Amino acid sequence: MNRETMMVFMMRMGGLKSVLVGLPLHGQISVLANLLVLLIFVLSLIGKACRASACASGLFFFLGKDQRGHQSSPVADGEDDSPRKAVGGLSYKATLCCCIYVLLCQMAVAALECWDAQRQRWSALSRGVVMSQALQVVVWFIMSVVTWGLKRQGQAKLPFILRAWWTVSLALTLCAISLDIVKKHQTVYMLMNTACLPALAFLCFVAARGRTGIEIIGTRSDLQEPLLDSSTYVEESYGCDHVTPYSGAGIISLATLSWLNPILAIGAKRPLELKDVPLLAPRDRAESSYNVLKDNWEKLKVQNPNEQPSLTRAIFMSFWREALKNGIFAGMNTVVSYVGPFLISYFVDYLSGKKLFHNEGYVLASVFFSAKLVEIVTTRQWYLGVDILGMHVRAALTALVYEKGMRLSSSARQSHTSGEIINYMAVDVQRIGDYSWYLHDIWMLPMQIILALAILFKNVGVAAFATLIATIVSILINTPLAKMQEEYQDNLMAAKDDRMKATSECLRNMRIMKLQAWEERYRLKLEDLRKTEFIWLRKALYAQAFVTFIFWGSPIFVSVVTFGTCILLGGQLTTGGVLSALATFRILQEPLRNFPDLVSMIAQTKVSLDRISGFLQEEELPSDATISIPKSLSEFAIEINDGDFSWEPSTEKLTLSGINLQVKRGMRVAVCGVVGSGKSSFLSCILGEIPKVSGQVKISGTTAYVSQSAWIQTGNIEENILFGGQMDKARYKNAIQACTLKKDLGLFSHGDQTIIGERGINLSGGQKQRVQLARALYQDADIYLLDDPFSAVDAHTGSELFKEYILGALAMKTVVFITHQVEFLPTADLILVLRDGRITQAGKYEDLLQAGTDFNTLVSAHHEAIEAMDVAEYIADEPDEDVKSSSVGAIKEDDSKPCEISNLPKQKADKASSSYKKKKEDKKAKRMRKKQLIQDEERERGNVSLQVYWSYMTAAYKGALVPLIILSQASFQALQIGSNWWMAWANPQTDGESARISSFVLLLVYMGLAFGSTIFVFIRALLVATFGLKASQKLFSNMLRCIFRAPMSFFDSTPTGRILSRVSIDQSVVDLDIPFRLGGFAATTIQLLGIIIVMSNVTWQVLVIFVPMAMACLWMQKYYMASSRELVRIVGIQKAPIIHHFGESIAGAATIRGFGQEQRFRKRILHFFDCYARPFFYSFAAIEWLCLRMELLSTFVFAFSMALLVSFPVGTIDPSMAGLAVTYGLTLNARQSRWILSLCKLENKIISIERIQQYSRIPSEAPLVVENFRPPPSWPFKGTVEIVNLQVRYKENLPKVLHGITCTFPGGKKIGIVGRTGSGKSTLIQALFRMVEPIDGEIIIDGIDISTIGLYDLRSRLGIIPQDPTLFEGTIRVNLDPLEEHSDSEIWEALDKCQLGDIVREKDQKLDSAVTENGENWSVGQRQLVSLGRALLKQARILVLDEATASVDTATDGVIQRTIRAEFGDCTVISIAHRIPTVIDSDLVLVLSDGKVAEFDTPVSLLEDKSSLFLKLVSEYSLRSTSVPEMVT
Repeated sequence: MNRETMMVFMMRMGGLKSVLVGLPLHGQISVLANLLVLLIFVLSLIGKACRASACASGLFFFLGKDQRGHQSSPVADGEDDSPRKAVGGLSYKATLCCCIYVLLCQMAVAALECWDAQRQRWSALSRGVVMSQALQVVVWFIMSVVTWGLKRQGQAKLPFILRAWWTVSLALTLCAISLDIVKKHQTVYMLMNTACLPALAFLCFVAARGRTGIEIIGTRSDLQEPLLDSSTYVEESYGCDHVTPYSGAGIISLATLSWLNPILAIGAKRPLELKDVPLLAPRDRAESSYNVLKDNWEKLKVQNPNEQPSLTRAIFMSFWREALKNGIFAGMNTVVSYVGPFLISYFVDYLSGKKLFHNEGYVLASVFFSAKLVEIVTTRQWYLGVDILGMHVRAALTALVYEKGMRLSSSARQSHTSGEIINYMAVDVQRIGDYSWYLHDIWMLPMQIILALAILFKNVGVAAFATLIATIVSILINTPLAKMQEEYQDNLMAAKDDRMKATSECLRNMRIMKLQAWEERYRLKLEDLRKTEFIWLRKALYAQAFVTFIFWGSPIFVSVVTFGTCILLGGQLTTGGVLSALATFRILQEPLRNFPDLVSMIAQTKVSLDRISGFLQEEELPSDATISIPKSLSEFAIEINDGDFSWEPSTEKLTLSGINLQVKRGMRVAVCGVVGSGKSSFLSCILGEIPKVSGQVKISGTTAYVSQSAWIQTGNIEENILFGGQMDKARYKNAIQACTLKKDLGLFSHGDQTIIGERGINLSGGQKQRVQLARALYQDADIYLLDDPFSAVDAHTGSELFKEYILGALAMKTVVFITHQVEFLPTADLILVLRDGRITQAGKYEDLLQAGTDFNTLVSAHHEAIEAMDVAEYIADEPDEDVKSSSVGAIKEDDSKPCEISNLPKQKADKASSSYKKKKEDKKAKRMRKKQLIQDEERERGNVSLQVYWSYMTAAYKGALVPLIILSQASFQALQIGSNWWMAWANPQTDGESARISSFVLLLVYMGLAFGSTIFVFIRALLVATFGLKASQKLFSNMLRCIFRAPMSFFDSTPTGRILSRVSIDQSVVDLDIPFRLGGFAATTIQLLGIIIVMSNVTWQVLVIFVPMAMACLWMQKYYMASSRELVRIVGIQKAPIIHHFGESIAGAATIRGFGQEQRFRKRILHFFDCYARPFFYSFAAIEWLCLRMELLSTFVFAFSMALLVSFPVGTIDPSMAGLAVTYGLTLNARQSRWILSLCKLENKIISIERIQQYSRIPSEAPLVVENFRPPPSWPFKGTVEIVNLQVRYKENLPKVLHGITCTFPGGKKIGIVGRTGSGKSTLIQALFRMVEPIDGEIIIDGIDISTIGLYDLRSRLGIIPQDPTLFEGTIRVNLDPLEEHSDSEIWEALDKCQLGDIVREKDQKLDSAVTENGENWSVGQRQLVSLGRALLKQARILVLDEATASVDTATDGVIQRTIRAEFGDCTVISIAHRIPTVIDSDLVLVLSDGKVAEFDTPVSLLEDKSSLFLKLVSEYSLRSTSVPEMVT
């Protein structure tokens, strides 16, 4: 150090001494500590520079770059050379935020000290204080940069200098606060120290830990590893292989939201797809949130097992850190939002010539600008944080509710329908997640009121207490309104739940509704439910209109009371004070308005929390229902000891009683019995599904379960068979072969990649059952539980399936199967005969035959049916070999359906055709490559069409209300500006000046203008509500009518979730959101124009910058909307799979549990939620991105305006008007961002109308009624059906299914229809009901061409008993007679005839006995009998039986057939059946082959023809009883 440098240093030290002398002791220590830290920092920079190179810069080191400008690697030498990435955890981010927060506080104090020093003419003491504070700012800036650099360096431990400085700072702050309290000093330093204390305490805590909270991970391999290892993302990643930049964004990127730039740039170039949306960060994924909440929920349950755990507490324990971080931003935002109102009075004084110090105007403008910047940044981080918090809560609760739904016990399941469980997820979980927006209002409202009162006390004195009283009165007025709104909302939600429950049921059962001509009845029922919902919707919207009036009237009421009190108490109002008060009232308006919403939201959230908490504590399937025994410890695969079971444990009636069973490994056990004997319940007790009253169930090995009602997932056939397992081609091929699926797959254009529709809609019953069997076989389980798998297949397929599957593939497995086919029983090692829930007989086939009783009855019924066919003489002469060989490929069940259009049969290739024709058809098939049945959901792309807006605005009163709404809002805004201008002009500008008018006139005019404005806003709210009600009802009615009139092919190819999302979510948006969005956009537009007019009236120069700023805003809005619009559309599409998977899983819970697949399905729902959350996260983040930039631009306009005002000479402009301009300018950024936001959200929400209109343009079926061609009331007279050259195809460009069928069914005759797979049997029936329209030919019934009459007139005159029995939730009475056309005696008579009378009489409620969702509390056979009862009541002249008795035993089948012959003796009965006895006694038999009539004659004539296809089928069925035993030998 040279001599000159030493002298300068000594002079500086002398100056430092003079500075220290004027400071208190702790201030002197603080200065010395700051200097010491600064010295250490400079020395460290010099040391680093020397060690690096002569030209290296220490700054580059702290920025994480080497001397070449490249980013340095945080990995030490000698470690892995693979790239590494530092990820800052929550602790690190909180530390950095605290440093920046303290720095901002120090900067604020430094600015105030400069201001104070200016007033004191920069005295020695003031200079010392300013220098001391500036030193603090410099040191904290350095500490912040060092903390930020820790992440760039990848340091896991905190440097000593940081730990020491944070500890010393906390000690000095505590010392300063203590001294100020003792000496009763109330300075800005005390305020600053108090504000910094929590942040310093946290930094001290971090210093004690010594860890930075930074983790080092691989940039690519580690980020991708969880995706590759997790089955959640393995299944479907939609081509996306990168994680959102948000996870590793720096502090600047987070503050400016620039991490969104890449995806917005893509969206600006082309429409976004889901694959363009990055994956969520691991911490933001549903599984992370779910695991945290589940752990805390289980922890609470364990801590207090005797008390009900609090779900609220579990959520708080899981997400309190996020809420705390978010609360910091909310608190900072609240404080800085009051800086503007506080300084307005000083600004007006300055413009009036009352200056406190030199350059005061520029200092004020700078403070205004700085406060606005802080407000903008904190607002955006606050809003983004609450959205993320809500997303986490929703994800965790969704998974928790889903997992609970999969474990519900049977009794709990009966009290919670699948619709209710879905509502917990769709409504209650959503509401709890939305509460994150109101989370901080509880403590922010008192804080805002206190700050407002402090500002008012400065301006109006003790009149501020009148403000407090008026505020409390406003809150009290709002409270009953909030309760009223809450009541309306609750009733509205309940009415919506009822409508959605009924809608879901109608969509599930649309096929039977159309076949029975019930769709109009049920549509009217839905419209009645909608009317009830509409009543509450109208009350809610009009109540909201009144709340809007209160919202705008409250600040006016408060201001009138405040100003009136001030005048009465003799106080003097000034322009500055009035404008400051008005700005404060405007800020206070929002929390006052939000208070009733807060109370309502708390109440609604509590209700939802209680509902979900109660659901989560429902009874689960007991873990000890079955006892798992290792294979090495037991020779038995299944063992039941003294088992008593009941589906209703609370009652004394047992479903199964006295069950004792031991099944050795490898045994084949058959279970048989009459309908309702408890066969399916027996399998349920082995699975642990039915509540156990007493006894033990031991299972040794893994299980696979095949249910009687096939449960098929939406997806392709391969996925259904693999069921989450890895592909083993050999095992997969064996499963296909054993289940005789190979030929079926050949019928599909996409083979095993064919997409199966919802609930297997495009598969026949037999195909669904065989896919289930293949799924079970592929799992390679130890124990197979099969619930009547052969009832849905015909004789040949059943025999082949039994041989290949039961006797072949499962030869070494333990198999328990239920069957009504007596011919399969001889192969069983053990036969169980059930009756009334008890095993009445057990043993081998021959032993049971000799014992007689129940088993003998079943076998005798079967033999009687065979003997009744009386065909022995026709087949006796046929060689056995020929019969067997011909039967292999002869007649199979009609269970192959097209994968493209509907559940009707798909035509096979014609084997008899020439090779030339076959090649020609193959080429044609390739040219016309068929699409899959289930396509990706349709969505529009690009801008929302103006036609959508126009159609909505003209939906109500042809748009007449729209100009009235705009006129009302314009009048409101004009009166608002007039009232504020009046108060600014009429009051004196400074203290001591005389008022221009009397106080009475002042208040009277102000009240007239202000309250007059609220009347117009009330009118606008009423008009908006009226407009919204009319438009929403019209849109709903059109959509519902179009859906119910849609052809069946629409429902076959459209998952229910897509329709439900439109009639629930989108309709709710139209009901409650879009009207107010539209009105709000109009209001915000007019308000923004008003602000610009006021500001330009004072400083017209602001227009120079406003015009380009407005153009920039519009450009950014267009740039943002290109991405946002598509993101919202993707969100709408990705919501449906969650609901669909939720409902699908609940419906198949027993099967999922039977395979032990609960974990995989839970991960799948988490995956679906993440697919939804990805675009949702980017959607709301993009809104904040846009608002941040909009508000920054408007803030610069405001700053420009302020600079102009303070640069004008005193007296150039009216201070009152300038103050008014500043008052409005304070809200410019908020209004402008709200205008853009309103426009964007309106366009995002209008997409719901776009989606509804998509389903309002569905091509319709033929008219229900053709007035000019209505058949006579007694039609059909005889039931004669003439089919002339009938040709049918399912869709344009697809091959024909029926090729010119011509035949006549005489009236009153019994017609049996048989044919090979894909021959067109079901197509013919569907054409008879006009479920599919012919392309040529005609069907004539009793002289009337059915194509000339309405669908209702046709279908209501025909009767049908479908293969899949359908029951509606309600009662037995409603299911038998939904149209209420029959008396109780007629219903009882029908029940007796269909063998259900005694069963219903045993129930307490008789005809009002409950039928649960999907009829699950009735067996499949009983449901089939109910369908028969409907037909008996309807007494149609033409009755169609489509496998009507497939699910009942042979004895019951015989009784039903006798009943049909007796009750429909003079009717035309058309039967499709796999059981030959059902069709053998028909008057005529129609044999179809490849869509053509192969044979049509009497059974006797066909049996006499040795080449007859019908003879081969009969031979096959009659010989099956003997062929099955031969398989064993």
